[in-house]
Amino acid sequence: MRTHLRTAAAFVLSAGVLSGCVTKKTFRREMTDRTNEITAERTSRVAADSGLAADIASLRTDLRNLRTEFGARITAMEQGMQFAFPVNFAFDDASVQAENQAALTRFAQVAQKYYPGAVITVEGFADPAGSTRYNQQLSARRAESVKTYLTGQGLDGSLLKTVGYGENRQVVPGAARDDQGAEMNRRVVFVIESRGTGTAAAPVASSN
Repeated sequence: MRTHLRTAAAFVLSAGVLSGCVTKKTFRREMTDRTNEITAERTSRVAADSGLAADIASLRTDLRNLRTEFGARITAMEQGMQFAFPVNFAFDDASVQAENQAALTRFAQVAQKYYPGAVITVEGFADPAGSTRYNQQLSARRAESVKTYLTGQGLDGSLLKTVGYGENRQVVPGAARDDQGAEMNRRVVFVIESRGTGTAAAPVASSN
């Protein structure tokens, strides 16, 4: 009887020791796995932060080039970013002029690279030579003409909106037809609704 009790006690003790060993091994393995997961996550975040920093630096360079090469004025707005290029039109005409194509092409490249999926509004304007109604229609045609050109450069037409403001918001008040500065009233302006899309837009404002 005592022999059986000693055997049973030894079995229980042995089982407890084995169980303890298994528990420790499992615990160590779980800790190792968790440590590896944390390390991988940290590495991924560092890589992502580095990539974002590189994107922002690249964006600033491209925006600076838009200003120096094409005279673009880039302004941070509540709804996104406004790009004002010297893209002007001939009197009573809505066609894209050849000298403006390089600027529009570059704008399309920047929009595709840094603002994929963003809604872009093309705002058209006119000088005050015609009637208010006619100027509104002419400015709308100018915006549509630019939209067609940008679509041809690869931008998604479904994300391009157009609006005509007619003779509102004149750059040179009262300048029309052949008046000095009248061509600045015959223009388009782009607004990229950048919030929540593509590269973070906040650093863009600091690069102006």
